[in-house]
Amino acid sequence: MTGDSRKQQDRGCLFPGCDRSPGWCDAHHVWHWVKGGPTGLWNLVLVCRRHHVLCHEGGWHLARGPDGRVRAYRPDGSELVLAA
Repeated sequence: MTGDSRKQQDRGCLFPGCDRSPGWCDAHHVWHWVKGGPTGLWNLVLVCRRHHVLCHEGGWHLARGPDGRVRAYRPDGSELVLAA
């Protein structure tokens, strides 16, 4: 698994509503590696630096829904839903 593989698959930050290109992004473990999450493509998503910090230091978390799309959850557990 390489960072380039993740960048080709995601094409930018997957935090809902963000449009940062892959060059601004880092790979983020959906299931954190400290808690046993593997470093496989299915468990990694690209997020820009701002959203990576929100996840690690701001209490937000990301999850993949049954449709494979990434969902963002606030520190209180409520899902971030964007207007259509």
